[in-house]
Amino acid sequence: MPSNIVVPEVGESIVDARVAKWLRKEGDSVAAGDPLVELETDKIDLEVAAPTAGVLKRIDHKDGADVKVGDVLGVIEESPGAKAPGAQGAQVPSAEVPGAQGAKTRATPSARKVAEQNEVDLKSVKGSGDAGRVMRRDVEKASVSEAPPQPVAAKQEEAKKPAAPPLPPAPQRAPGERSEERVRMSKRRATIAKRLLEVQSTAAMLTTFNEIDMTAVQAMRARHKESFKERYGINLGMTAFFVKAVIGALRAFPRINAEIQGDEMVIKHYYDIGIAVGASEGLVVPVLRDADLMSFADIESQTRAYAKKAEDGSLSLADLKGGTFTITNGGVFGSLLSTPILNPPQVGILGLHTIKDRPVAVNGQAVVRPMMYSALTYDHRIVDGSEAVRFLVRVKELIEDPGALLLE
Repeated sequence: MPSNIVVPEVGESIVDARVAKWLRKEGDSVAAGDPLVELETDKIDLEVAAPTAGVLKRIDHKDGADVKVGDVLGVIEESPGAKAPGAQGAQVPSAEVPGAQGAKTRATPSARKVAEQNEVDLKSVKGSGDAGRVMRRDVEKASVSEAPPQPVAAKQEEAKKPAAPPLPPAPQRAPGERSEERVRMSKRRATIAKRLLEVQSTAAMLTTFNEIDMTAVQAMRARHKESFKERYGINLGMTAFFVKAVIGALRAFPRINAEIQGDEMVIKHYYDIGIAVGASEGLVVPVLRDADLMSFADIESQTRAYAKKAEDGSLSLADLKGGTFTITNGGVFGSLLSTPILNPPQVGILGLHTIKDRPVAVNGQAVVRPMMYSALTYDHRIVDGSEAVRFLVRVKELIEDPGALLLE
């Protein structure tokens, strides 16, 4: 009896997807629950598993095809006595399914890409994900461990040199050659492009700037980093300070924590702060829900967990849904100054940048301080310029006097 492989419902906001890669080919034997095909959506990537044991009889939509929720991706001819996943005894051991011994190792799309780039055999990598799934970090760890050992003297000499980014190999090109390459955008990249264009044509975006003296925060981190890590098992970073400072400023200027619906302003009295994370497939913004109720340790831990999931491709829709305000940090890539673009329907986004020692005037004296430029992009339709400027000043005040965060 045939069983259809269907594009599943992932969430209300996702109606279509793209077939990224079939993990099996027509004629392969599969067990119930085996991953069959990887799908890309504009928010997350996912695997579709075999609904029952049998043989992959037909593939209706090949790699690269665009599909919609409910479309039939292919058909499995069920084996006699096969049961669907979730039923008692539905999980069929791979040894009992003909051909299952040659099944591909379960791995995320990003893990497969890194394995291919570094020539790592996925079968030799121990997975740390759910049910032993191989994650990107597992492949990266394996690729490092497989590198040939270096002599001690060479390692010591390397340690003295400043790290420099590796240069790509110079392309071999004949005079007059004008080669080009066409690369289809992923669903996520195409959606990012579409939404960035939409927000620039629908919102009245304006950006205001300020600079922040990071001396006090750096001193506080230095005093407490050891005890913080010993107590919570994580490093005390910058994220928690800025999340708390942003919440304090949003309380003072609530219209920056709002959105526009028709001719009404919906002002949020809760604080779901989005943290922009750069991933290989494009920027994603997981959300710290009820961030005002979170401790410094909660914020740092959750942010690091999101960063790992973004690289692994394992972020869920629940991780990305909603958000009332966004923080983006181009400083981690070395950006000195930028104008961030709004994350609709939000009306405010804070841009952070790299920290540089610069001479500044303090009490009439020139001193060198660790300084950071900050930028607030806001929707001028409901946020006045004076509000935006004072919001950014309030963030500056709280960061420069981090003890005041306790009063917030």
